[in-house]
Amino acid sequence: MTEANNTSADYLVALGKVQRFPRKEIELCQVRNFLTSEECNRLITLIDEKRRPSDIADPNGDDYFRTSETCDLDHSNSFVAEIDERICSFADIGRQFGEPLQGQRYGVGQEFKAHTDFFDPHGQDFQKYCSVSGQRSWTFMIYLNEPDAGGATRFTHFKKSFTPETGTMLCWNNRNPDGSVNNWTLHHGMKVRKGTKYVITKWYREKPWPWNG
Repeated sequence: MTEANNTSADYLVALGKVQRFPRKEIELCQVRNFLTSEECNRLITLIDEKRRPSDIADPNGDDYFRTSETCDLDHSNSFVAEIDERICSFADIGRQFGEPLQGQRYGVGQEFKAHTDFFDPHGQDFQKYCSVSGQRSWTFMIYLNEPDAGGATRFTHFKKSFTPETGTMLCWNNRNPDGSVNNWTLHHGMKVRKGTKYVITKWYREKPWPWNG
């Protein structure tokens, strides 16, 4: 496992089977078939076992801003640990810089309105979330299934939407080359219109995350 804490869209594309979104303002890539259908179904089962209402940093008074459910996946589970290691190896980012894997479930009508994965440097909870491990760097999100309607991920500044495809991973850099946060990463987890949507998400930080054990 690499000990590095950097990657780039150029590095990922060089791995092969990686498509980069052709805009200079953002490092955004798509990787199809990163997980198999069987692996996705196993993760869905784990999410359903321990899901809870999702929360947000810096509450904005909108109780319907994020209406999904979240599961903190158990890394003592060897299957979860193997998926985590696979993402870290692909990203070429050391495990110690990653937050634990999270699962999210969206039922009919549920969404996550336009937001960024980085923490607002001027937000009221910035120190709470970033004092130890620093800002978020890369996001790696994998679709585990395909809802019957809705549930796309829409990057609002580009008006570009990605439709969920089982096993497909989206990944993007939340920062600019100078280390500042990239507002072009603003994205909306669109409402599910029919069916259910499941994803897992892996976030990386600037400094090591305080893993237990």
